[in-house]
Order: sequence, then structure tokens, then C-alpha cells
Amino acid sequence: MAQLTLPQIDALRETFGEPAKDMKLNLGALGASDFLDDEQLWGVALASAFFINETRLTDALTADAKAGGAPEALFDDARAAAVLMGMNTIYYRFRHLVGKESYSQKAARLRMTYMSRPKTSKATFELMSLAIAALAGCELCIKNHEASILQHGLTEDHVHDAVRVAAILQGAAVAVRS
Repeated sequence: MAQLTLPQIDALRETFGEPAKDMKLNLGALGASDFLDDEQLWGVALASAFFINETRLTDALTADAKAGGAPEALFDDARAAAVLMGMNTIYYRFRHLVGKESYSQKAARLRMTYMSRPKTSKATFELMSLAIAALAGCELCIKNHEASILQHGLTEDHVHDAVRVAAILQGAAVAVRS
């Protein structure tokens, strides 16, 4: 469904050396998805980049998204997903890893109202949140966001593509720094 044009990302990947040849090819396929629409693909990529926080990668992707007509609301949701999931993945991963029922019964007392009222769609915001949960390795968050995505009428193919995009961007960030 999505076929994004990514000239800044293409220019960045051309700087990758031979050891990152596979990542160069993977990053070249970032803008294509048979399942995600343009908004979903831009959103997942931007949220992942904001969370990963590799400046050159984020700058290139942001420039491409703006040139590609991504609305400001999508940028806001991507930033909000990165910020909130940056907090949530630490807290909920802790609760899961400790495994004590006593922690699960305590109120989180973490404000995350934005998640219930994103500027784009709830499904798109959930895809962004899932991608970040995968990047952070929070099992509980991954399971909850995957279930929410399916409840919003998307499929496992949407889930798979969102995580694939996050994985490519994480590898690309390592390649940029190497």
C-alpha cells in the first residue's frame, strides 16, 4: 500500500560501508509496505527514529516526511509515542521482570492521557507504540499494543511490518554511528 520517497534516507544509506551492505539494502526497502498505508508507515518510522535518537537518521527521515507531505499531527503523535513509550517501557518492563504480584497491584501513577486521544488515528498511534515497545524489549507492552492493534481492525501483517520498520531503523542507527 505505501510507497514512500526517501531521498534523504537514500543519501544517508549511501554513506554506509561494506560491513553495512545488508543494512544499506534493508534501509533502501524502508519506504515500501504491502500492508501499512502512508500515514502508518511515516508514523512508525518517525516514532522509531525519535525513540532511537540518532540525529542524522532522525533529521533525514524528518526531512523526507515533511517533503512527502506528512501532516504535523503525525509528527506530534510520533513524538508523543516516543516520549510516553520511553517511560512506559521502563516501568512495565520492571514490573514484568520482577514478577511480583505486589508491584502489579500498585497504581502506576504515570500520566499518559495522550495515548487515548491521538491527533491521527488510534490504530496508527498503537502501531507507533508497538514499534517502540519492540525497540525497548518490553514484553508486556508488546503484547498489549499488539492486541490493541488487532482490536482496531488491523492484522498481524500490519504488526509485522511495524516491527520490521523499527528493526531496520535500529540497524541503520548502528550503521550511521559505525
